Amino acid sequence: MIEIDKFNLNDNNKDILKEYQIYLLTEQHLLDNSISSYVLDIYKYLEYMENIGVKSCLKIDKEDLTNYLSYLDREEYSIYSIVRKISSFRSFHFYLYKKYKVKDISEYIENPRFYKKIPNVLSIEEVDMLLDIRLRTAFDYRNKAMLELMYATGLRVSELVNLKVNNIDLEEGFVRCFGKGNKERMVPIGEVALKYVKLYLFHYRDALKKRKLCDNLFLNNHGVGMTRQGFFKILKGIAKDKGIDKNITPHMLRHSFATHLLNNGADLRSIQMMLGHNNLSTTQIYTTVNHEVLKENYDLYHPRH
Repeated sequence: MIEIDKFNLNDNNKDILKEYQIYLLTEQHLLDNSISSYVLDIYKYLEYMENIGVKSCLKIDKEDLTNYLSYLDREEYSIYSIVRKISSFRSFHFYLYKKYKVKDISEYIENPRFYKKIPNVLSIEEVDMLLDIRLRTAFDYRNKAMLELMYATGLRVSELVNLKVNNIDLEEGFVRCFGKGNKERMVPIGEVALKYVKLYLFHYRDALKKRKLCDNLFLNNHGVGMTRQGFFKILKGIAKDKGIDKNITPHMLRHSFATHLLNNGADLRSIQMMLGHNNLSTTQIYTTVNHEVLKENYDLYHPRH
């Protein structure tokens, strides 16, 4: 049995999770491995809820659950992992309904096919607008380098902001990044992105250091490494200034990178390697986008549509 007391949860949630673990054993008669899987899924679920301010599992509502499912989608869990987690959520919320008479919000969970939805992407024209940054200050050159690099490589925002100066091979045109599970991969950088990374690194990064020792490639206005939240705020501000009428997110640039590569003839295996997906099935979502483009063209141009 898993030692729930070691979990990073408040005492109330720990107590309920312990009761649930016993319920799975004594009433559901599950095997130890299945119990461990359910309990770990719920632990991560409750940890997320506590981090966003929902301190009791009895207070989780439909919106909280939907937000967590969206979080799993953004983190690129495979469809198989999400299906398993949904099973865990349904079992747990049914247990809370039976034991504590709270509403079973698991009834709001969409069919797992929902998670194969087409990702939101920017058009090439919108990307061009986003990257057309007027360069005047060191911050402008930093922002230009960050956005060009993200679109050129498809890095996750966490990978981008954690890049160190020595992770960029300026001679060969590659970036070395560390993805999920600290798994290392090398991703090529196009000439345009490489040009602006060099400009920022050689001529403007020192102006942001403020006499602090920091080996992060991208620095904020305090002279330390850029944060995910900081990057998101910058991205939203630039998109707003450019009049891009979409709820833009850092992950949308990653989706756009993969979609535009595929639409221009790149093979799926190469895209998988550049994105750092463990399973090709995760990358195959972009073929759906490609099929949608084909359908739109058919609808537009076939004479007997």
